[in-house]
Amino acid sequence: MEILTKFRTGALFIAVAASSVLFGQNKGSDKPPNQPMVLDARQIVSQSLVAAELSWQARNEYIYMERDEDRRLDSAGQVQSQNVDVTKMTLVNGIRFEELMEHNGQLPSADDQKKRDVEIEKLKHETTAEQAERLRKDQDNRSFLHVLLEAFDFRLVGEETVDGRPAYMLEATPHPGYHASGKYGKLLARVQGKLWVDKQDFGWVKVDGEVTQSFSMGLFVARVQRGSHILLEQICLGDAVWVPKRLEVRASAKILFLKSLELEKILTYSDYRSAADGPYSVKK
Repeated sequence: MEILTKFRTGALFIAVAASSVLFGQNKGSDKPPNQPMVLDARQIVSQSLVAAELSWQARNEYIYMERDEDRRLDSAGQVQSQNVDVTKMTLVNGIRFEELMEHNGQLPSADDQKKRDVEIEKLKHETTAEQAERLRKDQDNRSFLHVLLEAFDFRLVGEETVDGRPAYMLEATPHPGYHASGKYGKLLARVQGKLWVDKQDFGWVKVDGEVTQSFSMGLFVARVQRGSHILLEQICLGDAVWVPKRLEVRASAKILFLKSLELEKILTYSDYRSAADGPYSVKK
């Protein structure tokens, strides 16, 4: 569903935002060499953005599985309908490719397989213009992330162990007076939450966010309501590479300002492997 797809993209921005120039804020300290440095919230987030950029780039060298559970709920929170897709996220000619493996427990049809083969062949023969357009879209989706420190105020509220790793726990609230702009700018100004940053390599461990003001999507056809919730959990693959493990989106929305919907999307990621290791085999 388009609403959930856009909402998922909005959620992911918190975990993969980056700009390497921010790291320079921690250089030039006057502390003695052997004295531990005490970091404030802004310094922690700045270093985590550098780590997130490196992880973002490294992710393009991995193949993995994605399970996408897309549900529509009634007013009592009971599931009315559900679609489940299992997708192999692989690389074709160095380009990310989503290959559907199952839909609601059924293998892809012959027509689906033909479409897949056509798409693969197209990627294998991507033109320079098509490559430029693909890279432009990717940059467009990421461009707003460079203003994360301007859009939010961060406060260090403590430390917590997550999956056996010590992490900083921070609160993020929209910065008063921030003028939202760009493709997802209005989302930046309308969410708040908490984030957990790994103390060892500054990877994003977990993000827990909530929509504080409703906003429109899809040329104002759908309006995401206040209280919609996002939870992202990540794992470390080693070498300070952090990747998504689970993403939950619970969204209340109105279509054409009339019909109310309760939507839930749960994505789980597994079987991360380096693309350099050879052919990919799906584990049953």
